[in-house]
Amino acid sequence: MNVDLTESLKIRQLSAEEEIPYHLLLLADPSQKLIDDYLLSGEVYVASLEEAIVGAYVLTPLNDDEIEIKNIAVETEYQNKGLGSILLDDATLKAKEKSFKILIIGTADSSLGQLYLYQKQGFEISGIKKDFFIENYEEPIYENGVLCRHMIVLTKHL
Repeated sequence: MNVDLTESLKIRQLSAEEEIPYHLLLLADPSQKLIDDYLLSGEVYVASLEEAIVGAYVLTPLNDDEIEIKNIAVETEYQNKGLGSILLDDATLKAKEKSFKILIIGTADSSLGQLYLYQKQGFEISGIKKDFFIENYEEPIYENGVLCRHMIVLTKHL
């Protein structure tokens, strides 16, 4: 990512009056029903360049110590430019500010790029939710030509 892009990026919490950026959230989670479910208890943060929203993530508290990134997405044209790392750093900062001790994120067993990024950002694999994508989605999800079956859960101690 070039310096100009990084310096002009603004991340903020989405206000209640603003529209949910479903077009982005659906890039990372193809079920609007599941998105709507975790938005009930989650906070949406958006990354903007000038006035355009180019990234988003959702933070959802699980208990007093743990908070989860339920969704993290970057507009297709801005992917592989470092925005995902910036969003993860921001989510980590927000979780610390809220006094959580553990940040959790999950991804499909076929999501090699995401697994690499999350581990590079200090997350460690801590569990597997067997058949998560088979049991929770009406349609099969394929990524990189591979059926998404299990959720790999990663944690980061804050």
